[in-house]
Amino acid sequence: MSTALIIAIVVVALLVLAALLVLGKRGRERRLDTRRREAHEIRREAEASRAKADHTRAEADERAARARREEAVARERAATADARGKEARERHLDAARKDPDADEDELAERYDREHGVDDGDGDTGRATGGGEDKPSLKERLFGRGSDEEDASESDSPSRGGERTVHEDVHRERDEPSGRVRREEVTGREYER
Repeated sequence: MSTALIIAIVVVALLVLAALLVLGKRGRERRLDTRRREAHEIRREAEASRAKADHTRAEADERAARARREEAVARERAATADARGKEARERHLDAARKDPDADEDELAERYDREHGVDDGDGDTGRATGGGEDKPSLKERLFGRGSDEEDASESDSPSRGGERTVHEDVHRERDEPSGRVRREEVTGREYER
């Protein structure tokens, strides 16, 4: 083998090795560029997702604020309606007080029953439909009428003792609304 041939083989080997290194470096640069583009694309999608999430959060906050405002307006309107209802009830009762032919307690009970007005003890006067006959304030204080009048006549003071009926009223209220869930009236007779 001649020296020139050896030199030629070494030069060709070096050129092939240099070409392989250059091609490897270019391939690696292309792979890195591809990965950079993919990473850039993923970042861009992440930013778009974050922007959508921020937008969605802003919409949710806006809707929640709008709902709070509407709830406040509804509470205010309900309070106004209650106040107007109580004012109307009082005006009806004032008219009944001035009318010599009207019974104030009877009118109040009928008004509460027809209009579903809160009568002050948390119970609305709406008809319950179960045939329940709740005594009015007048009936609770003075008795139920002819049946009790007959009974009270038989317990007259001339026969030795006067009987008094004492009623205990127990109400269970619903915490959030304040409405009466259950009312229990128990009556006890005491002899004076």
